[in-house]
Amino acid sequence: MQDSFLHKGKRKFLVEYLREKIGITDEKVLEAINTVPRHLFLESIFEDYAYEDRAFPILAKQTISHPSTVAEQTELLELNEKEKVLEIGTGSGFQTAVLVAMNAWVYTVERQKDLHDFAHKKLRELHLRPKFQSFGDGFAGLPTFAPFDKILVTCGAETLPTELLHQLKIGGKMVIPLGKTDEQILTRFTKRSEKEFEKEEFGAYKFVPMLNSTNG
Repeated sequence: MQDSFLHKGKRKFLVEYLREKIGITDEKVLEAINTVPRHLFLESIFEDYAYEDRAFPILAKQTISHPSTVAEQTELLELNEKEKVLEIGTGSGFQTAVLVAMNAWVYTVERQKDLHDFAHKKLRELHLRPKFQSFGDGFAGLPTFAPFDKILVTCGAETLPTELLHQLKIGGKMVIPLGKTDEQILTRFTKRSEKEFEKEEFGAYKFVPMLNSTNG
């Protein structure tokens, strides 16, 4: 697949939808989504629908999130250039690519080997490479590279993975879907001190579950 003028035109319509209908106001987020060719992170059979606000199946029985969900999660990070971001759940690499396109220093972990390999290849092809890309257990984070300015969890966790909070800088933010498998609440934690966190909630979503260990 190539990135044609038709694809680019569809992305512009998607960005206007995210701005006007979803209420995304962070222009850096919108510009990144306008830049990243989402159709290249999907199977070719979904190419014609890649810029609709829909989730699609990807490898390893996982899904790529709605563009609106990617935009909302990314906006909640309040991301600045060259901030260190830990992403838990690389998936096929679309969210990773958006973060890289925003000039963040991205460290990303994926527990499914097929997805890790696919995303690694695709991000390299598009020259949207994170600082570090790992096949591993997302619950453990990446303590070697901590602390992080921001942490983004792209899968739903039934319980709060406190190890990730330990890897967050004071003043940093973590965005994570929390709750049972049928529905999660998109939640943001801001680290005020080593033991104090501010918690905010932003509505109900449905994500694939966050699992420990790896699946090679």
